[in-house]
Amino acid sequence: MRSDALADWRAAFAIYLQPRPLTLLLLGFSSGLPLLLVFGTLSFWLREAGIDRSTIGFVSWVALAYGFKWVWAPLVDRVHLPLLGDWLGRRRSWLLLAQIAVAGGLAAMAFTDPQQDLRQLVLLAVLVAFSSATQDIVIDAFRIESGGSRLQAAMAATYMIGYRLAMIMAGAGVLWLAHWVDPDEATYQHAPWSFAYLVMAGLMAIGIVTTLLVGEPHPPQRDDAAADGEPHWIRRMPRWLTPILRWSWSAVLRPFIDFFSRHGWLALLVLALIATYRISDIVLGVIANVFYVDMGFSKVEVANVTKVFGVVMTLLGAVIGGVLVNRLGVMRILFTGALLVAATNLLFALLAKVGASVPLLIVVVAMDNLAGGLASAAFVAYLSALTNVQYSATQYALFSSLMLLFPKFIGGFSGVLVDHIGYERFFVLVALMGVPVLLLVWLAGRYTRLQMREDDA
Repeated sequence: MRSDALADWRAAFAIYLQPRPLTLLLLGFSSGLPLLLVFGTLSFWLREAGIDRSTIGFVSWVALAYGFKWVWAPLVDRVHLPLLGDWLGRRRSWLLLAQIAVAGGLAAMAFTDPQQDLRQLVLLAVLVAFSSATQDIVIDAFRIESGGSRLQAAMAATYMIGYRLAMIMAGAGVLWLAHWVDPDEATYQHAPWSFAYLVMAGLMAIGIVTTLLVGEPHPPQRDDAAADGEPHWIRRMPRWLTPILRWSWSAVLRPFIDFFSRHGWLALLVLALIATYRISDIVLGVIANVFYVDMGFSKVEVANVTKVFGVVMTLLGAVIGGVLVNRLGVMRILFTGALLVAATNLLFALLAKVGASVPLLIVVVAMDNLAGGLASAAFVAYLSALTNVQYSATQYALFSSLMLLFPKFIGGFSGVLVDHIGYERFFVLVALMGVPVLLLVWLAGRYTRLQMREDDA
């Protein structure tokens, strides 16, 4: 019996060696690299440059581009790019274009000093965030179209592994590089940050090469006029207007109508859960690097503990989450992850009270990131299960945008909150934000019936 159980677990882990999960590992790296460079690492850079906490909090709204990607997702989902599209296919052509834009934007950020021109740096960060969000739209669609429901959790886990490895580079890697070439950490220097960001721009080559080598997915064909239930009034419009209205209905409106028609009023419950599930860790993440600077931790300490060890713990949580979702189902792990994330955020309040203790920082980061990795793997699998493969890019962009929009908006005020109530009370407040999420997960698990796609892997 024990040998059979061991064989079952080995078979469960072997799913990670299939081609598509391995491809998502590399694309996950490309997806994960830009985020911290316009979010957490950028906050560290700005704080070291002497920018005040409130301004840094508002600059974090740059990341709202990820929350509005559903606006242009229909274009990415349906528009065939000339030349590039003929060469690479619809998904890969958009992917390559976005990756090149990210690399160019990061290189331009490298040559901009926030002390001299903060506005230009922010505008370039917006460009990177917009291009990165576009890349995410395509990769999400690529993943959903590349495997069945049982493979989704594994692909989500390998995607997250690649994503988190990239975050090591964009977090610890940048701090290491900046420290390596910094002649004097006691005073701010632009050159170390410029060097580090140029290296990050070069690392986007990993995603570019993967895009050029990987095969184009082949989702089910759709008949826009028939399958999308085109309204009769469109055909009564002038001929010059008909193609525009037909495309708008098929590409923009129909994916949203499909979601609400499949789930009815329960769609509101699902959307509420999506909009709040990650609120605790996202709001905390806005101010985390500023917190480390204010506490007196050095670049190397922050890099080693939060950006390397922390990411390793997140990866461990993601792998465990992927396996547990496969064995126990999505909703149980979704609830467990939400509970752990809210509870572990309280540890930051303890750290704020104790002070710059590296041993305590290690414990806090280990617990927090392990919980976050497990929760994220379950949440990605949950979102994927909600998505209709015929509208994968648009619907998933809607879900993942909702996941970020409200938390990142609230997070923009984190600097103001810390200035008024201090770090200890702020972290307690952030943990309490996760309590209503538990009720939403319980309700969603009880009353919704996910339309799981058959495994065609």
